[in-house]
Amino acid sequence: MSLDTKVEPDFNKRGGLVVAVAQDYRTGQVLMQAYMNPEAWAATVETGLATYWSTSRNELWRKGATSGDWQVVKEIYLDCDSDAVLLKVEQQGKGACHTGEYSCFYRRVK
Repeated sequence: MSLDTKVEPDFNKRGGLVVAVAQDYRTGQVLMQAYMNPEAWAATVETGLATYWSTSRNELWRKGATSGDWQVVKEIYLDCDSDAVLLKVEQQGKGACHTGEYSCFYRRVK
């Protein structure tokens, strides 16, 4: 793993958005998938709180601002193409999912 504080996501590939995956930094459990634009990226890096771009509401969304279920960012990784972000977070509150589940990935396909 290389540490490079100058690396940023490539927002030019998908209309200004990159995929962002939040993962529990203690357990490795995938919590949710969302999107980031440059503003959400900058807010996340500056505050240490996961901030996303809501594609449904078309606005900046700091996870936990209304629910109290904050995501404190512990580590950030970019994939090899710089078009996906992995946030290793400390999930606070009930969980990441708006349904009340800890993870958005709670429905298993049989």
